[in-house]
Amino acid sequence: MKLKQKLAFGLWLFAVCASAQTDIWRSDSIQEVVVTGTGTQHLLKDTPVQTEVITQKMLHNYGGKSLEDILAGLTASFAFAEGDMGSQMQLNGLGNSYILILIDGKRIHGDVGGENDLGLIDPHNIEKIEIVKGAQSALYGSDAMAGVINIITKKHTEKGLYADNTTRYGTHNDLRQHNSVAFRVGKLSSQTNFQLQRNDGWQNTTEEYAEATVLTDSKNKTVNQFKNWQIAERITYQLAPNAQLYAEGSYYKKNILRPQNGTHPSCDVYTYDLRYNNASASIGGKWNPGGKKDIITLDVDWNKHAYYYDYTKGTYEYILLKGEEYGALDGEWYSVLMKPGQSKLQSDQQRVMGQLKGIFYLPYNNTLSAGAEYRYDYLKAPDRTETGTASDQTAALYLQDELDIQKWLNITAGLRLVDNRNFGFRLTPKISAMLSVDDFRFRLGWSQGFKTPTVKELHYRYLHVMGSSTFFNIGNTSLDPQTSNYYSANAEYRGRKFTASLTGYLNKLDNMIALVNVSPGEIPAGVTTAYQGDGSSNVQARMYKNMDDARTCGIDVTMSYKPMKGLALNAAYSYLDTKAHLYDEHKDRVNTVVIDGTAHHKWNASAMFSHTFSPNYALGISLSGRGSSKRYYQNNGDGKAFQIWRINTTHDIGNQNKMLAYKLEFGVDNIFNYVDRTMRPYHLGNNTSGTTVYATFSIRLKYGKRVNNHSITTKQKSNYEED
Repeated sequence: MKLKQKLAFGLWLFAVCASAQTDIWRSDSIQEVVVTGTGTQHLLKDTPVQTEVITQKMLHNYGGKSLEDILAGLTASFAFAEGDMGSQMQLNGLGNSYILILIDGKRIHGDVGGENDLGLIDPHNIEKIEIVKGAQSALYGSDAMAGVINIITKKHTEKGLYADNTTRYGTHNDLRQHNSVAFRVGKLSSQTNFQLQRNDGWQNTTEEYAEATVLTDSKNKTVNQFKNWQIAERITYQLAPNAQLYAEGSYYKKNILRPQNGTHPSCDVYTYDLRYNNASASIGGKWNPGGKKDIITLDVDWNKHAYYYDYTKGTYEYILLKGEEYGALDGEWYSVLMKPGQSKLQSDQQRVMGQLKGIFYLPYNNTLSAGAEYRYDYLKAPDRTETGTASDQTAALYLQDELDIQKWLNITAGLRLVDNRNFGFRLTPKISAMLSVDDFRFRLGWSQGFKTPTVKELHYRYLHVMGSSTFFNIGNTSLDPQTSNYYSANAEYRGRKFTASLTGYLNKLDNMIALVNVSPGEIPAGVTTAYQGDGSSNVQARMYKNMDDARTCGIDVTMSYKPMKGLALNAAYSYLDTKAHLYDEHKDRVNTVVIDGTAHHKWNASAMFSHTFSPNYALGISLSGRGSSKRYYQNNGDGKAFQIWRINTTHDIGNQNKMLAYKLEFGVDNIFNYVDRTMRPYHLGNNTSGTTVYATFSIRLKYGKRVNNHSITTKQKSNYEED
């Protein structure tokens, strides 16, 4: 390992020395405009709520194949354990269900149980990513206890025609395809996006612990073969100079093909593949009253996320009966033969959401944001809920005031009032302060969070097989809402060549919901205590329960140094500590546990160099690395520590201001071939397959006149032009 570290350092040093003849330049990130923290536009250095940004230049040089790849490689606060059901993302110790993911400010919809499929997000259509940690804004609700990720997509604001194609191909037949076509005629504009992703999957080990022994010929893959595609359309109409209407929709489909193995039926190998179908539709508009800076927006969204079993072999499935189905009694498990080629719905989750928001610029340096939201969640799961369906409704009002008391002092305060059908009203306050001294910023923040149990946490029941362990996971209608108090302190310096940020945080959660082992006596009345889906009764029951309390705390450090034009050196480090307390009814004591997936230390570093050699050619080189200490888990041991390095080169060919332009990209990921060979199901550190190579070809066509529709101030615009 020491030799590999020396080689990695040597590669990084070479990238630095290679650009020694270039000139000092001014940081473009200083002038980055962000919106996520407050919902209003601020220069990054002046945003009252600390915001981390992954810029377009970083995305361009890094060459990530997916959102997971980008976040893991360019920030130190995230961790992933990708699987068939989703990304298993963590932000500062809290999982996917505590992280709000937005696309252009609108909530992504996936599994309301927590594991969103990030394949819905096309990495080639991302302009930049803004990250706000903790429940620091009144604009966002229960899904944002850990933080908010806002994906800002590319907008083609050109009169005439725009089209682009990006094709990326790599090891394991990994194919990533992106196409976009946009045009603007008069007041009407249209943008159509298509993406395709596929991979043959890979197997890091043939060893698996199952049937109370170690098997050496398992056919299970570490990552299964998959294919997904998505098509999306957005149409906008400029009703008036100060009013715009839009309509958009998308359809997404994903298939996961799993290996068949009849030799060891107790292995985590199934006789069915998985299929996911997503759809969405939205309408809305934006109005600037009187043509001023004030903005009023209205959005209405519908989203659908459904997944199915597609059977590849005759299989007896056990379903929980309702009424007198199949001549049996209510509440019994009944065996039904599913034949090859048949499909069966497992869950269909739908959401309808309406949002009305206004931003008003008042006298005395006062910016007021106010909004109202309504959300309806519907779950259809014929074999996994007591009645086959379940639903929930939530309404919310929020108010936020940004006040510049002095030029050097900003106070931002907000209130959010939530009314949930099952849990009533709750008011949560937020407040932050920012002190500006030359190039220094000092921020303090405190906020409360309120998260009601999801529909799945309340009602869902399913069997989960992991190696030799089989768990029957049960929803719990007696759950209480989760609450949190988030405290943060930040010191930041942004100079011409060097930026640094140091943040300390403490997130205290009460009634945190987690799956825990329970005895038959703890299972609610009316829920069957034995599940015969695998042919035995040796099944451990687990139920969603409220932990007594939990807390996460840590320190995040980020630094960027730009010693010369075209060269950026970046580094980030995250320290995390988590604890949760859970009362053990059998032993009459409180147990202290580490939240699953916690790693105390995570880091990343990169050297990114770019240079334009002529109007028709620009070169970009990126060397980046990331690492993590071991990850802690209650079941199946801990995940191993790791570090992974990659190199990516980009070649922009053709004048970018002309009609046609091209880009070539070549890269090697996991240069030093790190692979976790731990037997299944104990490979919990990282699931990379080892060294992979890839190449990308992009072509772009544009024909029309550039239209500048950025709603930024004249001062901000001049700052952009200055750089």
